Amino acid sequence: MTSIFYIARRYMFAKSSQNVINIINRVTAFVVVLGGAALFIVLAGFAGLKNFTLSFSSTFDPDLKVFPKTGKYLSLTNQDTLKLSQLSSVAHFTKVLEEQVFLTHNQKNHIAYIKGVDAEYPKVNDVDSILVLGNWELSPPSVIVGATIFNNLGLNLLDGSSPLQIVVPKAGKGSILNDPMPYRQAFSVVQGIYQLTEELDKKYVFSSLDEAQFLLGLSKGQVSAIEVKLAPNADEKQVAEQLSQLFQEPVVVKNRVQLNDALYRMLNTENIAVYLIFILVLIIALFNLVGAIIMMILDKKDDLQTLYALGMNEKQMRQIFFWQGTMASVIGALIGIALGVAVVLLQQHFEFVMISPTLAYPVAITPLNVLIVLATIVVLGVLASLVASSRVRVK
Repeated sequence: MTSIFYIARRYMFAKSSQNVINIINRVTAFVVVLGGAALFIVLAGFAGLKNFTLSFSSTFDPDLKVFPKTGKYLSLTNQDTLKLSQLSSVAHFTKVLEEQVFLTHNQKNHIAYIKGVDAEYPKVNDVDSILVLGNWELSPPSVIVGATIFNNLGLNLLDGSSPLQIVVPKAGKGSILNDPMPYRQAFSVVQGIYQLTEELDKKYVFSSLDEAQFLLGLSKGQVSAIEVKLAPNADEKQVAEQLSQLFQEPVVVKNRVQLNDALYRMLNTENIAVYLIFILVLIIALFNLVGAIIMMILDKKDDLQTLYALGMNEKQMRQIFFWQGTMASVIGALIGIALGVAVVLLQQHFEFVMISPTLAYPVAITPLNVLIVLATIVVLGVLASLVASSRVRVK
């Protein structure tokens, strides 16, 4: 076996007497390296884009979120709150109330969601990082709106003379004509403006929990969800199980991935699709490896006759060219990954590719992507080497 590896290594680095074969070998090595580098760079781009996209949702989405299993609202008792505060694995929790509302200002209208939060909300979610104007002060009648809502409605910051009107239809049955006031309303002053993405900037109006409960005609204990921030080193799965059994009412507990299930599935599907396309490209490229090994077999025909005369059988000779191709694949994959890592690091530090004048294309290096590229090229290289080495014939 040692002699087979030795001969395979010699054949891999030795120059042929025919220049055509040398050119084919160089092209094959270049294709393997380039394929590995390209696949790694593309996967790094998708990993960076995924992290970049999910960083937006993580600002609004907590570690865990508790919903009522049935109905829209969860009725909390003092005992529920006490039990939750006694969990050592929960660092902070906040009560929230979300519902669709109608916004109007200076004859301009917008449909959004009011999100009533208590004083603990900034401890659960990093709101300071998205607040661009004003401050996080939500005592009635103050609200915080997204930049898109602020601009579309022509609002003014801290202007009590031109308040934002928030309207919510009253719940109930029957015609609205029977009620002289079929809706609840509040006039609010914009205390701050947040900015994250256009989709989120036009979605939420933050108010105090008391204000939201008043608008929706709910009691003090009624909320739509509880958002939880885990303590350091807490076991997410274990805490979720504890929370599901803690409340008097049946609840559903979701983590951040489950809250963004559609987004995660979309990103993963795109990643898999691009990966499969690149596999097809690599399969075509590795046909060069098959051709190079077959050319090497033809070039070393006299050597094979000599080895056969010395007692080596066809199976052992096939192993020589099999290991030659396999080693070429492994070395090419490693060089390609190293080249890909270098390109990704250069993009991270010098920002050559830009999405916008102020935003560089995000890239990320992950151990999983390194293993995927290495495994893909090595497996395809082994298959190509197996096919090519089967062409060895002595007689």
